[in-house]
Amino acid sequence: MADEGRGTDTRLDDRGRPVKKPVMATKDLRFFDHPDAQLLPDGHPRRGMSVVAALSEWLVHTNRRAGGAWVQRYEHGVPTTDLTPVAGDGTTGTTVHFGPDESVRAAGGAPAPGGPAAFTAVWPYLGVEIDDRRA
Repeated sequence: MADEGRGTDTRLDDRGRPVKKPVMATKDLRFFDHPDAQLLPDGHPRRGMSVVAALSEWLVHTNRRAGGAWVQRYEHGVPTTDLTPVAGDGTTGTTVHFGPDESVRAAGGAPAPGGPAAFTAVWPYLGVEIDDRRA
């Protein structure tokens, strides 16, 4: 998943270390279990990226902002690295690569029924690439 937004809010702490909103490792309380959570085009309520992280064996979050760019890795929703600076490329936005947990794959949760077209028909500006490495 990738967008060209402003990137995840990332600031420097009093020691000059980057700190970002914990969007991948904590429930997004604006949406999670909220009775008025926005419904997504598939009819399911919005939950936040933490759900994707928790249901993934691994997830890599790359964040590009006007003030810098960082990458961080998660395993089963838990950060396994600190924010690591990466070279800026003049863009802003967020990119998330992930590998669904085996339990999700076994339940038929990935790839989506209908393949990438099922996603892009609902979200026309979403680019979907499936890298299926099953033997």
